Amino acid sequence: MSESINLKIENKVAHITLNRPEVFNSINREMAFRFQDTLDVCEKNDKVRAIVITGNGKAFGAGQDLKEVTDPNLNPGFRKILDEHYNPIITRIRQINKPIIAAVNGVAAGAAANIALACDIVVAHENASFIQAFSLIGLIPDSGGTFFLPRLIGFQKASALAMLGDKVSATEAERLGMIYKVIPAESFNDEVNKLAVKLANMPTKALGMIKELLNQSLTNDLNAQLALESKLQIEAAQTEDYNEGVNAFIEKRQPNFEGK
Repeated sequence: MSESINLKIENKVAHITLNRPEVFNSINREMAFRFQDTLDVCEKNDKVRAIVITGNGKAFGAGQDLKEVTDPNLNPGFRKILDEHYNPIITRIRQINKPIIAAVNGVAAGAAANIALACDIVVAHENASFIQAFSLIGLIPDSGGTFFLPRLIGFQKASALAMLGDKVSATEAERLGMIYKVIPAESFNDEVNKLAVKLANMPTKALGMIKELLNQSLTNDLNAQLALESKLQIEAAQTEDYNEGVNAFIEKRQPNFEGK
């Protein structure tokens, strides 16, 4: 039996692939735990300086495996599903001090859509789509959907998408500011790889600090945010990558950042 999560590391990039294509990469308990473990491996591996999350097959992910929750012998219950499956995945994605790209290769529905939106940079295949499918079966958006979506696209649009469960095309998602950009089908894999490698060769500690600042900006007031910027800028100026960046600028050459 194939693994529900695949991990490949090359060129300082960890490629995490949701790998249950026969059920459109819907997530069950085993897969959720494996996903968390894989994120932990990527966080602890100093050779990994960027992470890509994508799906195998036609879908990025269909969200929760409904077969699991409707089987009395398998159903862990919604409290465990949220507290032990999805919430830890979302918090890991936001807390890992490395850039994480969601490469949405197909439909991203329910929890899978919100896992993608929690990532630092979201790119989508031109045929991909996003859907907050929860209300269509009498549920509410989880996995951070009610947190990230209104901040990305505004309260009114987020409210409508959450309530109506409309499918949003990749092009419309880009127009709304839900994602970074759409990538044409013929160049999807190449462009995702180029973006990931570019991030992996940038000053990793500075990127991690940017991520921390953006996280804190969601709850900080202006004075608190300015104070945090000052603190982290001083730390950034003490890194080896800062020295390399300045020297490269003065010497008119390309910098060789090592993530230190």
